[in-house]
Amino acid sequence: MSLNADLHCHSTVSDGWLTPAEVVRRAAANGVELLALTDHDEVGGLDEAAATAAECGLRFVPGVEISVTFREETIHIVGLGIDHRNPQLRQGLMQVRSGREQRAQAMSDALDAVGIHGVLEGARRFAHNPALVGRAHFARHLVASGLMPDVATVFRYYLARGKPGFVPHAWARLEDAVSWIRGAGGIAVIAHPGRYRLSAHDMDALFDRFVACGGEALEVVSGARAPPEVLRFASIARRRGLLASRASDFHGSDESPVDLGHCEPLPPDLVPVWSRLTEAAPLADMHP
Repeated sequence: MSLNADLHCHSTVSDGWLTPAEVVRRAAANGVELLALTDHDEVGGLDEAAATAAECGLRFVPGVEISVTFREETIHIVGLGIDHRNPQLRQGLMQVRSGREQRAQAMSDALDAVGIHGVLEGARRFAHNPALVGRAHFARHLVASGLMPDVATVFRYYLARGKPGFVPHAWARLEDAVSWIRGAGGIAVIAHPGRYRLSAHDMDALFDRFVACGGEALEVVSGARAPPEVLRFASIARRRGLLASRASDFHGSDESPVDLGHCEPLPPDLVPVWSRLTEAAPLADMHP
């Protein structure tokens, strides 16, 4: 029987609904055996998550999800097994986060121009850290205000590329994100590859650059992706010699189609990324 690993999820430290401790307890209750917390551009929840995992007897992997701009598309690179105290990683994440406040104000101004007012103030009430306000927090405010029925609808009508509230932003370079992860002793993973609006040519270019700069793994199973997509990315992992990851990308029970630990298993012939993680150092040794 394969390991019930869930190596990509979020807490209130970025845009999840549960605190780091609550995420870990929910994962343990769901039968997860190996968990990574991977908040967006932030590692502030890892100590709390690791301590709770030790209490629950759950193996824990320190992680992060870094926002990258590639050919005008936002790509997410997960780092697994990182030393979250690494100075270069922390400096890099601080650089990425620094643009979020400006983008949030620009998004609020854009929505104000189409008659939706006071959105930034409302979004901040949903953010654990007001400096990390993102699209999910805007969407939650619009749902709570009764303007939209659910978060997915908000994204479809207001926050996706080409919609009134979408504001393009230059995140980290792919090479830099992978370098920060590797420099912190981690493994770089392309997250939810089925989500990116890239042509086949650009997707090949993404994988070429990712492998060339030291990227090692691909999220073959991510959330509720359909079986044809799993087969597609399993084939890419085989062809590229990439390790395979499995993740729910859980944010909260009302927003995420797949709960912690409930995503599909990896195809059995792939080399799972946790085969490297479990070989590498103490997974829950987070304390100095």
